[in-house]
Amino acid sequence: MPGSVAPLDLAGVTIPHHFRCPISLELMLDPVTVCTGQTYDRASIDSWVATGNTTCPVTRTRLTDFTLIPNHTLRRLIQDWCVSHRSLGVERIPTPKQPADAPLVRSLLASAAVGGVASRLAALRRLCALARESEKNRAVISTHETRSALLEIAFEGGEQPGCSDADQPALVAMAVLSMLPLSEAESAVVATRPERLHRLGEIVKGHPSTEARINAAAVIESVATGTRSAETRATIGGMDGVMAGLVALVEQPGNPRAVRVGIRGLLAMCLAKENRTRAVAAGAAAAVVRRMGELSSSDLERALATVELLCRGEGGREAVVAGWGGGAAAVASLVRLMAWKASGRAAEHAAGALVAVLGGSEALHREAVAAGVVAHLLLMVQGGCSDRAKRKAQLLLKLLRPAWPHRDFIANSDDFIQAF
Repeated sequence: MPGSVAPLDLAGVTIPHHFRCPISLELMLDPVTVCTGQTYDRASIDSWVATGNTTCPVTRTRLTDFTLIPNHTLRRLIQDWCVSHRSLGVERIPTPKQPADAPLVRSLLASAAVGGVASRLAALRRLCALARESEKNRAVISTHETRSALLEIAFEGGEQPGCSDADQPALVAMAVLSMLPLSEAESAVVATRPERLHRLGEIVKGHPSTEARINAAAVIESVATGTRSAETRATIGGMDGVMAGLVALVEQPGNPRAVRVGIRGLLAMCLAKENRTRAVAAGAAAAVVRRMGELSSSDLERALATVELLCRGEGGREAVVAGWGGGAAAVASLVRLMAWKASGRAAEHAAGALVAVLGGSEALHREAVAAGVVAHLLLMVQGGCSDRAKRKAQLLLKLLRPAWPHRDFIANSDDFIQAF
């Protein structure tokens, strides 16, 4: 490193320049070398490449190979330096985790396919740990060969899931699958086998392990998303235990992942018309509505999309209104959620649900206007929303026009005229 770079301190000790990452200028914890011969900390160079950069940060030459080679010699030197300065408060750098690579994944799959329960379980747990570590690892793991092998392991042992040691490999394989997308063909391998759908329903509905129920729900969502057939989605939603299990996850207290996976599963199911009535009957409307205030941006979008679809099913509007404690409360909540991000998809789905909730009730129309919905709708029409969102906003403006107390003023305003 150039001598003009000011040395950094760690616990009052100057870090040698050659121990610092050229990107972060911090002590390297896991030094790796790229094809240009330059060495960086793995986390820093991974982040550099992930943001779209294709050149070496130091030499500015194009990276022709993105393989990262561990620099064991430099790492040992850094570790020795840390140990020699331990009395000054410098801590040893942690042993880096081995990233996934194709040979390792194949080796683990081979061990998971045959042998005793203990050895199979160890291989699958290692694969699961790798998948949880990073998106990059999941990309390496997520090949057709790997997913197909995991599907066979996940559904071995028949329809009835158990809790014995012999059943653990199947449950861990399902945990890995819960983190991977499934292709249409792979989804069909599950969706066209009633015994496999039955097994998923049994796990998501009544397995004593919450983690197992969440993983099964995630696989259900992947299968439903992977298939292009509404009929297949309806078949999945009609399996005993599926809807009830997804709703139970949404209602799971203190478990954000359970709530998130449950909502994603319900949304995937409700894309099929037949499943909306089933979801309403299972209590999905009240369960999702109760979680609105604690969801992240992306989860809120999915929750509102689910509510909008539920409103289109038999008894859905009434269930949504009841879940919010009445029509006035439902209207106020949807208007508030619409304002949360007027240009986003959340606002679009809130507007769609609001159309259904308002119906022909003049009293609810007045409630919506009093809550300030007109301003939010005009922002949607004028802003950068999708065409579909703008159409929903325009529909609501037309529906609410008679309830606006200053109709003459609003009818003459440029914003209102452009809304139509």
